[in-house]
Amino acid sequence: MTKLYVGNLSFGMNDESLQQLFVDKGYPVSSARVITDRETGRSRGFGFVELGDGGDATKAIGEFNGLDVDGRQLQVNEARPQESRGGGGGGDRSGGRGGYSGGNGRRSY
Repeated sequence: MTKLYVGNLSFGMNDESLQQLFVDKGYPVSSARVITDRETGRSRGFGFVELGDGGDATKAIGEFNGLDVDGRQLQVNEARPQESRGGGGGGDRSGGRGGYSGGNGRRSY
């Protein structure tokens, strides 16, 4: 199976319509997913299509890359593995007390 990145999607595209786009051209699709914003639920304008057995990724890229769909030219290429985002976001976990420097417990003003 091959996973394809599909970019520059219209914001009205959903998982089903992305899958149907490829199925209508005769490609066996295992999965199709439009990536959405976690907070708003709106499309982020890109997605991934996983071609099933017998799906010719090179042919699909040639056929869909630059294709006008809903007034937007698709960008299609083989998906790269997701890069590591690092661990946990960092930040000070002191509970917001900041500025405490120890000492004798007295504050000087």
